[in-house]
Amino acid sequence: MWSVVWAAVRSKAPYVTFPVAFVVGLVGSHLEWFLRGEPPPTAQEEKSISEQREDRKLQEIAGEDLTKVVSLKDKLEFAPRAVLNRNRPEKS
Repeated sequence: MWSVVWAAVRSKAPYVTFPVAFVVGLVGSHLEWFLRGEPPPTAQEEKSISEQREDRKLQEIAGEDLTKVVSLKDKLEFAPRAVLNRNRPEKS
C-alpha cells in the first residue's frame, strides 16, 4: 500500500511543489520590499563609470574660460621630454 502512495506522491510532486514555491517566493519578495523600502535603481537608471567621469570633467571645466590657452611661443619645449633626457643635448 505504501508503494502505491509513494508512487502517487512522486508523480504529482511537481504539481504540488510549484505552487508552494511560488507562494513562498512571492511572500519573501514582498517581505524583503517591506523591510528594505524602495528598491535600488535599475541598470537603465544608473550611469556608467565613463558617464560619471564625463559629468565630473564637465563640472570641473564649467567655470573656466577655454579660449585662453598658452601660446606655443611661450612654451619652452615643443617636443615631449625623452626618457631620462638621453637623446637631447644639455641646455646651457
